[in-house]
Amino acid sequence: MFETLEKAVFASIGVGYMAKEKVEEIGKKIIADAKVSEEQGKQFIDELLKKSEGARMAVEKMVNDAVGAALDKADIARNAKVEALEKRIAELEKKAGQ
Repeated sequence: MFETLEKAVFASIGVGYMAKEKVEEIGKKIIADAKVSEEQGKQFIDELLKKSEGARMAVEKMVNDAVGAALDKADIARNAKVEALEKRIAELEKKAGQ
């Protein structure tokens, strides 16, 4: 019974978008309603937090990849490239001043 409830919770909520506190709050409420053992409850909350973090990281990677692709397509220089160019200019200015 608890496994079914656990799967339903993981499937039905966007765990990747929730703050840790909210995930724990939901987990504790489900545990109280399901009347499971303390150990099962702890495992459930740990798993819920792990899945939440995994989903958050996956979304963050997708967003970063999409933004990077958009910047590349728009031919906009990224911070690392600008810094490299600034360093190169400073080196050339040094050489020119000597």
